[in-house]
Amino acid sequence: MQVDVSSRFQRSFLKLHPVIQEKATLRMKIFKESGGRDPRLDVHKLHGKKKEEWAYSVDRSYRIAFVFLEGNRVLYTNIGTHDELY
Repeated sequence: MQVDVSSRFQRSFLKLHPVIQEKATLRMKIFKESGGRDPRLDVHKLHGKKKEEWAYSVDRSYRIAFVFLEGNRVLYTNIGTHDELY
């Protein structure tokens, strides 16, 4: 799976505490290797204004939001707490 990142995702990622960055990096590796099918990620579709997006868990508080692109590609749109993303 090919993963692209938006500038918003990059900015948000750099603002995170290094421990959260490390957790996110591990989850991104799992996501890429499993094609998003690993149950530890808790991949779920968003609703409302973000109904075109999906998200998965970094830990109990943080999520990575993304959209599916053509082929075997996704775009990470943002990373943050549940309240920041939803």
